[in-house]
Formats: sequence, structure tokens, C-alpha cells
Amino acid sequence: LLARPAAIKLIRAADGAGTAAQQEAIRRFEREAQVTAGLSSPHTVQLFDFGVADDGSFYYVMELLNGLDLERLVQRYGPIPAERAVYLLRQVCQSLAEAESYGLVHRDIKPANLFVCRYGGEHDFLKVLDFGIAKPAPDMMQTGAMGFTQDNVLQGTPAYIAPEQVMNGSNVDGRADIYATGCVGYFLLTGKPVFTGDTPMAVVVQHAHSQPAAPSESSELPIPPALDRLILDCLAKSPSDRPQSARELSQRLAEVDMANAWTED
Repeated sequence: LLARPAAIKLIRAADGAGTAAQQEAIRRFEREAQVTAGLSSPHTVQLFDFGVADDGSFYYVMELLNGLDLERLVQRYGPIPAERAVYLLRQVCQSLAEAESYGLVHRDIKPANLFVCRYGGEHDFLKVLDFGIAKPAPDMMQTGAMGFTQDNVLQGTPAYIAPEQVMNGSNVDGRADIYATGCVGYFLLTGKPVFTGDTPMAVVVQHAHSQPAAPSESSELPIPPALDRLILDCLAKSPSDRPQSARELSQRLAEVDMANAWTED
């Protein structure tokens, strides 16, 4: 049994009866779990069951994975070769492409939510974790679909947050996940986030207003010019200047010269 730490919330009521807020918390948790359970891509973590335990804590039952997340991978071993980065990023795109087909935006793509493992006989098999703050894109919201985030709360992680999440968090689509995937690619290639600052707010402001440097300017490893440009395209301030879908991003990654150079060997 694996419980997502952010989902462990104790529901307490002095009289033993759940308040309206507590009941809403349960309904929100159930909706979040149903989002993840409804996705079937092999690159999205499988969720087998969920519920509320006797002590009031929420739990997920997920598949057990043998590996480590990309944040720890880079922290432990340093930046990875460009061909490996392309191989992993294309798997992220496969998971996000299915989410897009349901009109869902992950909103928190970051290295810590991308788990690389040995899966059956395959190595470097990537799983996208934590669709817990996934939310329908605006067009679905207009049809009455239920949202999965609280209003007026900034959703995402400062080092990987898209400008539109900062400026107008309630009006984002899958291109916010494309931006975050670009941030992940930058981190994998350089070992550094796109922007740094003394406070999370300083980082958020840079995502909203500052132009990033090319990954090749901060990397000790060779980066093909086409990959350099693609990462910068993903990091465009305007969503219309980025790849428009995870499927398009995957296709463009496949066109990089060394896209098939990372093999099982």
C-alpha cells in the first residue's frame, strides 16, 4: 500500500460527524483518485484502489515500482546524456497525450513526479506520478465538468510552473504541461533548474517574465542544436509559441538526430 503524502489528510470532527468541509475533502479526494484510475497509459502509474481508513486518513493503493525519480537520479549521478533525456521525455509525452485526450492538465510535471524504473524486462521505463491536482482544461470546465483544484490557489511547483499558471491559474490547458516538460528537459540536461532565486516567489516571477538561456549554455555535456531549440520552444512565454500538444512534442523529439541512440545496451 503506497499513500501519496499530499493526500494524507486526517478528518477530525469533535462530535464524530463530518462537517460540510470534511465531506467536500472526501469528495475531492475521490475525484482525484478517479482521475488517476481512469488513465491507462503504461507510462502513467497504475492505481488499484483508494478509500478512507478507519482513522480518517485517505489512501491510494498503487503499483510498486523499483527505481527512483528523476530528481534523485540527477542529484545522485549528475546531468544525463541528451539521447537518454530524449528517450525519457518521449515517455512523459505518451502519458500526457492520454491525459490530453480526456481534457486533463497534470499541472505539476516535475522531476520528482517522474519515476524511472526497471519494468518487466525493460530498463529506463518511465512512469508519471501524481495526477492529484489534475484539472479539466477550460473548454471542459465550460461544459460543467468538475474541477480538481481549489479556486484561487496557485497549483504547481515554482521551479516548473508555466507563466500562464502564474498569471491566470484558472485558465490553462495542456500547453502548461508542455512548458513544465521543457523545464524537466532543461534540468535533465544541465542538472539545474531553468531559473533560481532566493525565494519561491522570485522564481515564479522569472517564469512569468524572464527569458531562459539555452540548455547548452549551462551544460557540460553535448546537446544537439535541434534539442536545444526544442527545449527553448517548450519554454516560450506564450502557449501559442510552444509545441501545441504532447503528441507534437513527442514527434519533434523523435526528429532530433540522436533520438534513437539510447538503446537497451
